[in-house]
Amino acid sequence: MNWETVIGLEVHVQLATKTKIFSAASTAFGAAPNTQACEIDLAMPGTLPVVNKQAIDYAVMFGLAIDAEIGKTSVFERKNYFYPDLPKGYQTTQLEQPVVGPGVVDIQLDNGDTKSIRIHHAHLEEDAGKSLHEGNFRSGVSGIDLNRAGTPLIEIVSEPDMRTAEEAVAFAKKLHSIVTSLGICDGEMSQGSMRFDVNISIRPQGEDKLGTRTETKNLNSFKFMEDAIRLEVERQIDVLEDGGEVVQETRLYNGETKVARSMRSKEEANDYRYFPCPDLLPVVISDEHVEQLRANLPELPDARQQRFMAEYELSQYDATVLSADASTASYFEQAAKQSGNPKLTANWVAGELSARLNIEAISLEQSPVTAEQLAGLVIRIADNTISGKMAKQVFEGIWNGEGDADQIIEQRGLKQVSDSGALEAMVDEVLANNQAMVDDYINTDADKRKKKLGGFMGQIMKASKGQANPQQVSQILAQKLAKML
Repeated sequence: MNWETVIGLEVHVQLATKTKIFSAASTAFGAAPNTQACEIDLAMPGTLPVVNKQAIDYAVMFGLAIDAEIGKTSVFERKNYFYPDLPKGYQTTQLEQPVVGPGVVDIQLDNGDTKSIRIHHAHLEEDAGKSLHEGNFRSGVSGIDLNRAGTPLIEIVSEPDMRTAEEAVAFAKKLHSIVTSLGICDGEMSQGSMRFDVNISIRPQGEDKLGTRTETKNLNSFKFMEDAIRLEVERQIDVLEDGGEVVQETRLYNGETKVARSMRSKEEANDYRYFPCPDLLPVVISDEHVEQLRANLPELPDARQQRFMAEYELSQYDATVLSADASTASYFEQAAKQSGNPKLTANWVAGELSARLNIEAISLEQSPVTAEQLAGLVIRIADNTISGKMAKQVFEGIWNGEGDADQIIEQRGLKQVSDSGALEAMVDEVLANNQAMVDDYINTDADKRKKKLGGFMGQIMKASKGQANPQQVSQILAQKLAKML
C-alpha cells in the first residue's frame, strides 16, 4: 500500500527578554543551577505575577511577520499537571484567546516551488524547569534545575500541512530565520532556545481522514528532527502493515543513539483542567501599538533574499543561504561592501567559512575570522595577488590567529607570480626541458590534446613553487603550444 505522511509542528521559541515572563529574575543562559528562580517563579504564597511587556511585543512582532491575526485581547490560563520540574504544579499559558491567531509561512521546496504552511496560532507561556539525569546523582535519582522556570516562550502551532521530513525541516528553518531576523530569539538550539514537538500520522494515499498521530517531543536540531520523522514514519507503516494499530502517545528520540521510545500515552486537553489564571488580567493591545510595532519591524528573510539578488546580483541559491540567518546576512554584507566583490565573498562565506564553522561546531559569532579579515582575503584573490589554492592557506592562517591576509601572505611568501615576462620564461623552460611531452602533445589527436595540458601545468607550478598565476600560465602555455603545431 502507498502511504501518505501528515506532519504538524509545535515549536517552542524562547524569547530574548532579559527577564522572565512574570518576574524580574534573569533569563541568562549558563548560570549555576537554581540561582535564577525567584519567589514568583516558584509561586510562593503571597507573590503575584506581572506580565513582561517585552514578551507581549515580541509575540506580536512574530504575528505581524507571518501576516497573522493579532489577538487584541488575550487571556492567560493555568494548565494543571504534575511534573518534578514544574514548581507551581501548573503552567501559565494561553488556550482560548492566544496573542497570535491564524497566519501563514511560505517555504521553498527542493524543486524550487513554494509551499504555504498554515499557522493555527501562537501563544505565550512560561517554560518549566529542567530535569538533570547526569553528573553526581546516584543511579535512579534525578536533579532539578529551576533556572529556566518562568522563561518566556511563544509556542507556534502549525496545521498538519507538511508531507515529508524535508518539508518539516524547511518549515523549522524558516521559523528559525524569521525569529532570529526579528531579534526576538537568539536561535541557539543547543541551549534550548528553539525546541520542536513533531506530530506524525500516516494514512493511505488518497484518504482524507487523518490517521492516529504520535508526538515526538523536545527535538533541538534540524538533523535530529529529520531523523526522528523518518524513523517514526517507518515504525507506523510497519505497525499498520503488520495488522496492528498506531497508539496515540508521546515519544522521545535520542539523536546520539538514533533510538526512539514511548514516553507516555497522549493526554487530551481536558486532562489538564485549564482555567483562567486568577492572578492575571486580560492583556489588551491597542491598534496604535500594533501599528507602531509593524512600522519598526526589521527586514525579514524573504525581503532580504530579494534585495540580495537585486543589489548584489547573487543567484537565488546564494541569496537564500546568505539571507536566512540575520547574523550571516550581516557578516556577508559587511565583508562584501569592504571587498567590493559580492559574488566571491558569497562563495567564501557559504563555502570555506561555513564548512569550517560546522567542523568546529561553533556559531558565526564565535568565528575567529572577522568580516573585515575575510574581505581582505577576497581582495587579494580578486587582484591576483594569490591563487585560490594559496587563499586556503591564508584563510587557515587567519583562522589560527596569525594576522590578516596581507600579513600572512608576506610571512609565508605566498605572493602569486603574475608578471607575464617571468611566466613566459617559466613556460619556455618547461617546454625546453620536456621535449618528449611536447612531441606527444603535437602527435595527439586534436580532441585529446586538452588532457595533455595538465602535465605541463604541473611542471610549471612545481617550478614556480606553486606561485605562478594558473590562469595566465594556462593562456601562455596554450598560445606557445599552438604555434608548434
